[in-house]
Amino acid sequence: MHKGIIQALAAAILFGISTPMAKALTGATSPLILAGLLYLGSGLGLAAWRGLRRLSGKPADATPLLRQDFPWLAGAVLAGGILAPALLMWGLQFTQGSTASLLLNLEGVLTALLAWFVFHENFDRRIALGMLLIVTAGALLSWQQVPIFGVAWGVLAIIGACLFWAIDNNLTRKISASDASQIAMIKGLVAGITNLSLGIAIGGQLPTAGVIAAAGVLGLFGYGISLVLFVLALRNLGSARTAAYFSIAPFAGAALALPLLGETPGVLFWPATVLMGIGVWLHFSERHEHSHTHEPMKHAHRHIHDEHHQHSHDFPWDGHEAHTHEHVHAPITHSHHHFPDMHHRHRH
Repeated sequence: MHKGIIQALAAAILFGISTPMAKALTGATSPLILAGLLYLGSGLGLAAWRGLRRLSGKPADATPLLRQDFPWLAGAVLAGGILAPALLMWGLQFTQGSTASLLLNLEGVLTALLAWFVFHENFDRRIALGMLLIVTAGALLSWQQVPIFGVAWGVLAIIGACLFWAIDNNLTRKISASDASQIAMIKGLVAGITNLSLGIAIGGQLPTAGVIAAAGVLGLFGYGISLVLFVLALRNLGSARTAAYFSIAPFAGAALALPLLGETPGVLFWPATVLMGIGVWLHFSERHEHSHTHEPMKHAHRHIHDEHHQHSHDFPWDGHEAHTHEHVHAPITHSHHHFPDMHHRHRH
């Protein structure tokens, strides 16, 4: 199995199970403060991990962020680190955890639509059909919600969170060749401090030490480590396909929400689950292969000397792989099974 698929699936499971766990904490504090604690736990945990890794002398995953990367990162932090989690925490107050988990599949659909029509990532009818089934399942789940003041505000808030995460995913793809843990750490720290400060400024109160600790640990795994794996998957699969594999996150969350929160799913829950399962399977079973040309490219990332990395070194090299340095890709035309990763962002 392609390593990008494994990374996307692992990211999905970690994030998926964090949703019903976060719902269990929503009554302990305000949505903004909870979102801030989750992201702060992510940022601080990754900062500690990076510090320990540096002390041990282990090599970095990739090159650090460059100056030209920071506008993309700033947009990703605003959309996915501040606006999206605040909307999700607010929406969870009015939506069943199991249903909210499945509604989060809309993030994948919106990510793919932006990737296809704004960032021009390739897709075919099979991929489009899979996304159509997923969005149909999301619509079924929305109809079973009990409206509050005539409008399903919880559902709308979760859909809004999905849209901002979709924007975040496509912006993060632009910098996914850079150090994934650095990207996730910065997002966690900035988003955590911002949400926490806003929550306190509008009158929110910090919860007990136990809740703070629980939110921090949950944030490290569900938001921090999950995001590191997601960025690596973006690097290897592209935005739309990473989002498709990430669509199993709601299934993991729903499976945990039912026993953890003692919820009883509505009559449309299982048909929606089947539709989402078929949609995700269509992506799992995709095979994309054709003759394509690699244009000259110069960048830096961690790599081995495979068919896409046949270059000389202008420094003494001990022969060990994988390693990180700036290198040039010469033009090459060939045919093989591939995803729209950092080396396959060609037109069709």
